Amino acid sequence: MKYVIAIIRPDRLDEVQRALLERDIYLMTISEVRGCGRQRGAVEQVRGRQMLRMVDKIKLEMAVNDEFVDAAVDAITLGARTGETGDGKIFVLPLEECVHVRTGTSGPSAIGP
Repeated sequence: MKYVIAIIRPDRLDEVQRALLERDIYLMTISEVRGCGRQRGAVEQVRGRQMLRMVDKIKLEMAVNDEFVDAAVDAITLGARTGETGDGKIFVLPLEECVHVRTGTSGPSAIGP
């Protein structure tokens, strides 16, 4: 089991979701987040001081069974890529345990198909 976290551009979310659905991956959590990477955000003047304005991003989080990891990463990469700085990052972490609260099922079967 793996925990996949992706930070992408907000305008690429539909394409990423479409690519994931084509690979039968539909279990995900999506959050609106802000941050900066190589883009370094945008500098703006606030009350006479220079402030770094963070860039709006989308954070996708999903638990996937091992056989879906490559498909998930490929789908996110395909849907999110524009070729410009700021396309995002994908992190794949080991997932020790998953428990389905309603049923009490644990392990890979708790994640689902």
